[in-house]
Amino acid sequence: MSSTSSSEPHAGPGLSQVSRDGRLILGLDPGSRCTGYGLVLERSGILTLIETGTIRPRGTNDLSQRLGEIFQGVSVVIQKYQPLAAAVEDIFVARNTASALKLGQARGAVLTACARHGLPVHPYEPTLIKKSLVGAGRAGKEQVAFMVGQLLGVKPDWGKDSSDALGAAICHLNQQRLGRLQCT
Repeated sequence: MSSTSSSEPHAGPGLSQVSRDGRLILGLDPGSRCTGYGLVLERSGILTLIETGTIRPRGTNDLSQRLGEIFQGVSVVIQKYQPLAAAVEDIFVARNTASALKLGQARGAVLTACARHGLPVHPYEPTLIKKSLVGAGRAGKEQVAFMVGQLLGVKPDWGKDSSDALGAAICHLNQQRLGRLQCT
């Protein structure tokens, strides 16, 4: 990501070592200073971590520049992995209006990158993601990270934004599976 500073991505086995006959989902946790992303492959009910990381715009105070770097960073991930869909953590109600607006704008950059590449987007409330993973909608970030690691069979050694993004991807896969079960 040439214009974007990104933390070192944490890779799973990668697509070269995993058959691509499953469903690859991109999870995204938007933020104006740090946007988490995570790619989860589901094949025959087995979840596999493909990659997770963060997109951190360079230390500029120019919001439009940061949003452009978020858009570019998400675009690079989409082009590299070509997921089937994106699961995006929805905006929660914040006490600070300015922070909520910036978060909404970062979410807009993420959604625009997905739309630009024809990627279907599925928004999920943070409480639904937590309930889907932990069983409680008010679970703490440590609980979410622990369950994400358990479900993916790896030790979570990534940041909270990456855990949240992976959680969104897993939540989407769970919701899709539940929807298929209800139709039968």
